[in-house]
Amino acid sequence: MEILKINIRFLLNFLLMILIVMIFTNKNIEAQVIFLTETLQQINGPNDVNETAIWQKQIEYWRKIEKTKLNYKDTFYNDDEIQWVRDNFIQTQMMAQERSFYDPIKNEYTVDKYIKEITERYGGLNSILIWPTYPNIGVDNRNQFDWIRCLPGGLDGVKSMVKQFHAHGIKVILPYNPWDIGTRREKENDVETYVKILKYTDADGINGDVTTGLGASWREAFDKVRKGIVIEPELDNDDKYLEFDQMGWAYWEYPFIPSISKRKWIEPRHMIHVCDRWAHNHTNNLQFAFFNGAGFETWENIWSIYNEMTPRAVQTVKIISKIDKQFYKLLTGPNWEPHYPMLNYGVYASKWSDANETLWTIVNRNDFDVDGDQIKIPFKEGVTYYDVWHGEKLIPVHENNKEVLSFKIEKNGYAAILEMNNKVADKNLQDFLSQISGLTKTRLSEYSNEWKSIPQEVVNIEFTIPSEKCPEGMIKIPGAQYAMKVNGIEIEGGENAGVDVQMPGENEARRHHHFVTKISSFYIDEFPVTNEQFKKFMDAIRYVPIDTINFLKDWKNGTFPSGWDKKPVTWVDIEDARAYAKWAGKRLPHEWEWQYAAQGMDERLYPWGSAWNDAAVPVTDMGSEMRGSDAVGLHPQGKSPFGVQDMVGNVWQWTDEYTDAHSRTAIVRGGSYYQPQGSYWYFPQAYKLTEHGKYLLMSQGQNRSGAIGFRCVKDAVETNDSSADKK
Repeated sequence: MEILKINIRFLLNFLLMILIVMIFTNKNIEAQVIFLTETLQQINGPNDVNETAIWQKQIEYWRKIEKTKLNYKDTFYNDDEIQWVRDNFIQTQMMAQERSFYDPIKNEYTVDKYIKEITERYGGLNSILIWPTYPNIGVDNRNQFDWIRCLPGGLDGVKSMVKQFHAHGIKVILPYNPWDIGTRREKENDVETYVKILKYTDADGINGDVTTGLGASWREAFDKVRKGIVIEPELDNDDKYLEFDQMGWAYWEYPFIPSISKRKWIEPRHMIHVCDRWAHNHTNNLQFAFFNGAGFETWENIWSIYNEMTPRAVQTVKIISKIDKQFYKLLTGPNWEPHYPMLNYGVYASKWSDANETLWTIVNRNDFDVDGDQIKIPFKEGVTYYDVWHGEKLIPVHENNKEVLSFKIEKNGYAAILEMNNKVADKNLQDFLSQISGLTKTRLSEYSNEWKSIPQEVVNIEFTIPSEKCPEGMIKIPGAQYAMKVNGIEIEGGENAGVDVQMPGENEARRHHHFVTKISSFYIDEFPVTNEQFKKFMDAIRYVPIDTINFLKDWKNGTFPSGWDKKPVTWVDIEDARAYAKWAGKRLPHEWEWQYAAQGMDERLYPWGSAWNDAAVPVTDMGSEMRGSDAVGLHPQGKSPFGVQDMVGNVWQWTDEYTDAHSRTAIVRGGSYYQPQGSYWYFPQAYKLTEHGKYLLMSQGQNRSGAIGFRCVKDAVETNDSSADKK
């Protein structure tokens, strides 16, 4: 019945569209409907410049009909406190793990450093979406709000960090992940929980991950906290939310003839951020944003896969963001005329005007320069024209009561023309034109548009003092030429360069790894380090980490719960694990050592063979509360060929760390007993020995998990005997 209702509604809307066409033209109806064809977020432009006038009438009428259907009210857009949205053109999504944002040695945010780098690169930000949740969420039962609470300094630290961004005039957005339904539950519902977080931290809004909108109830709840909190759905395509959600992302298609934003056409003050995070070439994105008077999402650190903008894209952002900022009142005002007629094929313009000024934002979709006469404008007395893109005055040619403006637009380039109703530019405009002139002195085509991945390296692990005798509780693994085959299990990124990590001998990060490496003999713990063993370390050196958030979270009063002595220790960061290993005269294993100890030489999928065996691992916990891992040694059927136990399915285990200029990531192996349910986006398991998990590192409090433990290795004195010793 619901499907039938939807189909009837679709049919009525379609018939209404045909009626609109019939009202405005006597031409073939089918041909005219094509002009109004909509994608989820766009309205296609006119197919021919000669049909522009008809097309403009059609979209004007469509907007009236759409607003009537929606019973649209612009109340919230009129609030003084929300006006910051109108010039919020450049937003970046920043992973909380971004290295220039936080210093793990000093355990402090480095907001000034981050902003300085961004400003030097592409001119700065208007807002920042800080992302601490996905893809790590689901590794344990921390919910999305817990991941915010365990940022450095807790919510007090977040509040201080937000204040630092505000000091630079940058608004702070936090993520909302409505799909997070399988982890620890809050006492209150999501909106009530988020109200408290926003109120305490003074953050400026939320991004609704995978949502089409949040609507009236969220708007009402936020306005009770503070006017000016913004709601920004990711999938900004459901018009019924438009009056409540003042920003949104644009996942657009890019035909040769620019389409227009459906949402911005209905409400010009709605701020769109064009987002195409996996694109290596952002020319389409930036041209469509400029044509639509829309913003841009400068998202480069994508789940710690760095998709750096090319030098051309960086320079383009720097220029168009400056133009957007200067003329934001026009670009978000009520007088937008898309597809203003231009004189040359492949050159398209939007016209924005008020009583005193008119701005044309122009794009050249051709792969060649277009020079000469570009636009004819009705003659007016006492007006002045400026080539805004190059920062210089234009002299029009008078022709039949028209002003003809001539200028050059480079291939795949941009132009902007300003018409002023007075002849003298004030100081603000003069300064702006001078700055723009400097930015555009070099053609965009002279900046490289070639994308390159950034290099990574594995963090060095120092050898231990070699031992001739196998230490107690360890197993000797003989040296070998080992064929390492392993794949990253990241949900996103596909086969793009930069996904996963750059292992030794590889020229860039990639998802699939296959190489042969010489492994010297070593000893490895038979079991993961237990709570009992870790307490001996704690008692011996009174270890206190730099960041104590979540440290040994399941311990009370300095010790583990009764009966947990043989369970693997968890809620320890990789640095905590390294500290223990150093105290014990050991080290963490390289990933290839861990895999070799689990797999042997026959390429089996699991330590016990190539067929899954339920008895070899703990029973999976799929609840919202973690019961705790099994004690070590309870699943001897899971032994590796060398006799190493609890390699898979009990707790993840720390191995190598990889770094690049922007990220730190750890490779965790073996998977765990805990699997929250209800979402595809939770941290995926890697039980197979041909798979590994990539866990993003930030602060110790963020890194610690109730499902990650570790085991240690110790280097062995090389002998001619390559046989594997027993204990």
